[in-house]
Amino acid sequence: MCGIIGYIGNKDTVSVLLDGLKKLEYRGYDSAGMAIVRGDRIIRKRVKGKITFLEKELKSSPIKGDYGVGHTRWATHGRPSEENAHPHQDCHGDIVVVHNGIIENYVSLKEKLANQGHTFKTETDTEVIPHLIEQHFKGNLEEAVRQAVREMEGAFAVAAVSAKDRGKIVVARQGPPAVIGIGRDEYFISSDINPLLSYTRDVVFLQDREIAVVRPDGVTFKTFSGRSVKKEIEHVAWNPVMIEKGGYKHFMLKEIFEQPQVIRDTFKGRMSLDTGSIYLDEMGIAENDIKRISRAVIIACGTSFHSGLVGKYFIETLARIPVDVEYASEYRYRDFIPDEKALYIFISQSGETADTLAALKAVKKKDLLTLALCNADSSSLTRESKGVLLTHAGPEIGVAATKTFSAQMSVLALFALYTAQIKGVLSREKSIAYIKELQRVPHKLEIILNAAEAVELLALDFLSYSHFLYLGRWVSYPIALEGALKLKEISYVHAEGYPGGEMKHGPIALIDEKMPTMVIAPKDRVFDKVLSNVFEVKARLGTVTAVAFRSDKEIAKSVDKVIRIPDIHELFSPFLTAVPMQLFAYYIAAARGADVDQPRNLAKSVTVE
Repeated sequence: MCGIIGYIGNKDTVSVLLDGLKKLEYRGYDSAGMAIVRGDRIIRKRVKGKITFLEKELKSSPIKGDYGVGHTRWATHGRPSEENAHPHQDCHGDIVVVHNGIIENYVSLKEKLANQGHTFKTETDTEVIPHLIEQHFKGNLEEAVRQAVREMEGAFAVAAVSAKDRGKIVVARQGPPAVIGIGRDEYFISSDINPLLSYTRDVVFLQDREIAVVRPDGVTFKTFSGRSVKKEIEHVAWNPVMIEKGGYKHFMLKEIFEQPQVIRDTFKGRMSLDTGSIYLDEMGIAENDIKRISRAVIIACGTSFHSGLVGKYFIETLARIPVDVEYASEYRYRDFIPDEKALYIFISQSGETADTLAALKAVKKKDLLTLALCNADSSSLTRESKGVLLTHAGPEIGVAATKTFSAQMSVLALFALYTAQIKGVLSREKSIAYIKELQRVPHKLEIILNAAEAVELLALDFLSYSHFLYLGRWVSYPIALEGALKLKEISYVHAEGYPGGEMKHGPIALIDEKMPTMVIAPKDRVFDKVLSNVFEVKARLGTVTAVAFRSDKEIAKSVDKVIRIPDIHELFSPFLTAVPMQLFAYYIAAARGADVDQPRNLAKSVTVE
């Protein structure tokens, strides 16, 4: 989950690396550092803490060089400290490495290298890499890296430089992403495309077990075994403006407010109100394959898991096929029973989530039908899956997912309608009615966002509370889970999401005047049951805030506070109920002084187990 950056070209290396690290900081911010090659020596700067500390260090003690690498860390092995910060070096300081991932056999490698005379100074697994490269180094950095990675087990993206083999950066990938940016007489290395957009939109994605040798005059690609590989340059559609705050205080707030446009972009060209048809031609799975499926299995982590739960209700209600939703981190270790009539759907914002990728590979080994829902084209998930449906959320910088959640629900709604039409279980008239409701979602979200100040004022009333309970039933249950997750992620307030029917099976014991409850209560098929939950909470002196339709006159008589949203078809209420949950969490976190975009201990993309 760390971020690596590298640059070789005519620009000021330190400035490019620092700029890149700032744009990668959402991947980790426990410590940071860079190494610059100048002549026949390597200069390192490392700090504990965020990039701003590194920036201050570089201002007080400037360095210059010809090319170099940088790193922002999310700690796995070894506590956050300057000593454990990357880049790491070999015994003589001639070879320097930055690394994203985990070296699973580092203990045995470290023991072997120590017996060969190598001295270690840190608690990290990464430190074995420069020493391993040093052990194999005979004047050719590329060859030494190739020999080293063949001994390493685990997941890693590595960039290495050497003072003894100058003028090149060697990059190797096995698992976590590595992107090469192709400029005009300059080249970039990054963990993702965001840092590259200000300089180039032409990129090459390294595949697993590939090595890139980056020089001022070009890049060559080979496999770990040494076979040359021809790579295609891809042009990225995102632009630099998309990764700026645009006047908002935080990226998260900006991304919350981008959701109406994100949903419009995700729906664009994929549905017709005139015919009631859904167009998913780009999916890459034949209609006959969709027609024969009798079951779906959705596999994901975190917020993507919650969108999958919403998708379960969409697909079961519209397409009339059963859906299981599984945690990828558990499914990858399951002795699951393969179902040749099932479609296995994998959801990941980045397309690089380690557990989701591992689950996909396990399913692929059984030769089963797979579909990836992803925000990143050319990601590992999209390359590995049979079918692909892209969300069109653009880059999401805030660590807590917001707009990508809405985009995932949008694609799942489209897929549910498409499957229902292919299977012939949904009439044209009903399809048109559902499409009409979906097309109204962006405008209704704008109404909610225009009233965001009311949610902010409400949030200020709850700053002193340390625990929250979120309740929802039916399609609102996943929103209760997601609302609780958002509050935990960014404000560090303990919160739990439960299906309303489970409250009496334990959580009701927690209810008192110190435990507020947030109830997701659209006027739907289970509304009366939700009201019963409200009465049970109120009977135990609990404070209840409800998210409810504007037309609902009943709910206000039973709760303490109401967040109003426009009325919508009951099945699609998650599009609207999710946004007040995001705003509520954001405003509490911001008022408490939390680092909203970079919450402690978290990283945007979980690329290691």
